[in-house]
Amino acid sequence: MSFVRPELLAQARRWREAIIGGVLCLVALWLWLRGFGLVHWLALPVMGIGLALAWVGVQRGRFRGAGDGPGVVQLTEAQIGYFGPLEGGVVAIDALRAITLDPTGHPVHWVLYHPDGPPLHIPVTAKGADALLDAFTQLPGFRLEAVLRRLAQPGEVTQMIWSRAGPGDGMSSVQRLG
Repeated sequence: MSFVRPELLAQARRWREAIIGGVLCLVALWLWLRGFGLVHWLALPVMGIGLALAWVGVQRGRFRGAGDGPGVVQLTEAQIGYFGPLEGGVVAIDALRAITLDPTGHPVHWVLYHPDGPPLHIPVTAKGADALLDAFTQLPGFRLEAVLRRLAQPGEVTQMIWSRAGPGDGMSSVQRLG
């Protein structure tokens, strides 16, 4: 039996790195104000680690969905796997040619284009979809902040999130993310 509401636990899990970073910052502030000598200076690296963790945690928290959508995402050995009720597949991260965000699906979907088959559609709310952040940030030129803004307001048309190919990539009907 839990004394904490499930919604609160879900939010704490979503923002866990940011919360831990904030706690580290508070500990560092306490060390700085109360400490002296070596303990006083120990507060500086603790504060740096806390700030970095909080910054990364805010980005991850903004990227994470509820995790209650259809299907499961798995990231293993440089491959993205999605196993859903209607479709699924596995795509090597190195084989990705483009990623779009499709707001016309319910829920909103990532669409991963690769040369080995049809595009892979992954709901942003699929269980484990937060692991896609780790995969996407490995891609050259991936712009995380622009993607986070687009996730917050997906719009009404499919948006190009990332592309390995140049202008002749065959995706002219998709708006490029800027």
